[in-house]
Amino acid sequence: MSTPSGGDPNRGLITVSIMLATVMNSLDTTIANVALPHMAGSVSASADQITWVLTSYIVASAIMTPMTGWLAGRFGRKLVFMTAIIGFTAASALCGAAQSLGQIVIFRLLQGAFGAALVPLSQAVLMDVYPPEEQGPAMAIWGMGAVLGPIIGPALGGWLTENFDWRWVFYINLPFGILAGTGVFLFIHDRPLLAKTPFDFTGFALLSVAIGAFQLFLDRGDNKAWFESTEIWIESSVAGIAFILFVFHTLTAERPFLPLALIKDSNFASATMFGFFVGILMFATLSLLPPMLETLMGYPVVTTGLVTAPRGVGTLVSMFIVGRLINRIDTRLMVGIGLVLSSLSLLGMSGFSLQMDSSLVVSMGLLQGIGIGLVFVPLTTLGFATLDVRYRADGAGVFTLMRNLGASVGISIMQALLTQNGAKVQSRLVSGLTPDNPNWPMAAKAGAYSLTNPLGITLLDGEVTRQSSMVAYIDDFKMMFLLGMAVLPLLFFMRPPRKGESAPHVAME
Repeated sequence: MSTPSGGDPNRGLITVSIMLATVMNSLDTTIANVALPHMAGSVSASADQITWVLTSYIVASAIMTPMTGWLAGRFGRKLVFMTAIIGFTAASALCGAAQSLGQIVIFRLLQGAFGAALVPLSQAVLMDVYPPEEQGPAMAIWGMGAVLGPIIGPALGGWLTENFDWRWVFYINLPFGILAGTGVFLFIHDRPLLAKTPFDFTGFALLSVAIGAFQLFLDRGDNKAWFESTEIWIESSVAGIAFILFVFHTLTAERPFLPLALIKDSNFASATMFGFFVGILMFATLSLLPPMLETLMGYPVVTTGLVTAPRGVGTLVSMFIVGRLINRIDTRLMVGIGLVLSSLSLLGMSGFSLQMDSSLVVSMGLLQGIGIGLVFVPLTTLGFATLDVRYRADGAGVFTLMRNLGASVGISIMQALLTQNGAKVQSRLVSGLTPDNPNWPMAAKAGAYSLTNPLGITLLDGEVTRQSSMVAYIDDFKMMFLLGMAVLPLLFFMRPPRKGESAPHVAME
């Protein structure tokens, strides 16, 4: 597939094809977020139900990512790459054509399952087609493409939704997919297949069932009154039993899906747990902000995209800083500073109000983006600093799986808390709406919010809902700030990499 001295003669065209696939995949991390309220209205879904569009994609991608290496070794990188691109593009078209929430969720599961292979295979192919002395610049270009999607995603998604329809946030993948698939088919030539390596399908199946059942438990629990529902009991029981069997299998299998060496390595175990919680902070914020801005603040969808885009710009800027400093200062210091900045942005978001302007949204998003960029690359370096080279491929899959699992769990938990807290606050506010309440101005009682006027009661109900929803959002941001601070001590369980140690490229998806 490549020659050690000169690389592949088609590497320029291969790079373009790979970049198209990477941008297509990275766009989907943010482009659909701003369209969520429009999707919810189109398919008659509630605010918590529409987040299944996000969690289904993340869970499917998390489960399938660890299989990428085995599939590529078994069937060849080119075939797996082509299948991933075609499947992702077709699933995108189906998402755009979906007529119900159930259809969107199923098609997003497919999209995530096929898209899981795009990022790791893009990195692997680039490393093959460039000679060693050019791999650094090639990966830097690839990294810019991976970050470009999240930067332009919110603005592009808002523009497409405003001028066309929310369905175009999925249809936009079609030209990218067609061009990327054509390039991969024409210019990538597979290497001879390696010796077939065993894959622990039992462990993989048990973990997949545990994750899937647990996600269903989180997504549907609030609507089903949690453990008052038989369905929730079944889902929680299946998740618990499958996880216990997975642990038992891991401890007894000759070559388990999760090698015990990964757990025993304190750097890798701590960094993976750290990444799980950072995934919560990163993706839960992305799922909360657009609905808040559009439904409570009345922002047009295009404006929502524009004011949330600086988050991606901040990530891009800090990744350039990381590239220059990563070999000069303690890696743990960069991760710590990044987490503190991200957490402080969440503390700033807890100061949101219905009267604020967009400057606070922009500044806090920029600050969070800078923090995120300072975390991910150094965290990967720390995680793999002490890990035996033999386990790096397994480690990369587990590391990405746990981060994505944190994202899906975080979205579900924060959305459930948002619904519950909003209802509690609304109940407290309504209890104070009595004619003899001295804190209720007389002008309001006699004016638009008159309790003797049906229109006044309707307006008052709407205002109470807005106020209680904003308080619930603020509570979520405060909780995530506290979570970020609580995770910080995990850094003390890691040691910095020695000179000459490097980690495999694990992308920020």
